[in-house]
Amino acid sequence: MKGFTLVELVMVLILIGVLSALGIGLFATRSGFTPLLATQQLASAVSLAQQAALAGNAGDSVAISQSGDELTFTVGAGTAAETVFSLPREGVTVSGPASLAFQKTGALASNTNETLTFSGDGITYTTCVSSLGAVYRGGCQP
Repeated sequence: MKGFTLVELVMVLILIGVLSALGIGLFATRSGFTPLLATQQLASAVSLAQQAALAGNAGDSVAISQSGDELTFTVGAGTAAETVFSLPREGVTVSGPASLAFQKTGALASNTNETLTFSGDGITYTTCVSSLGAVYRGGCQP
């Protein structure tokens, strides 16, 4: 006879149950991924501001703000080219400069590396914006 025994079918059902119980915790909340998302939003905002500076446009800065429930990156605040990137904060905090401005060469106006740290839900991402405007994960190199 061909087919599966009752023991084999029960073992497969138990295995599926255990895997689904473990896997549901990964998708129950997305707050664990929010610091990474905030880091990626910062990189997008910095790139846009740097491109504006290279083109000689007014939107050559990024303002970083956090309210009770939102994290916001504003490129070219107060100009006609203002662009806002925002995401739910979900417990994420940002430490570092409140704004980044760029020169016409694309380099940071401060001429120093700037470190921003995104923390939340037990996860911390450190991001460096180099003096030349490059954004990369990790602490700034001297």
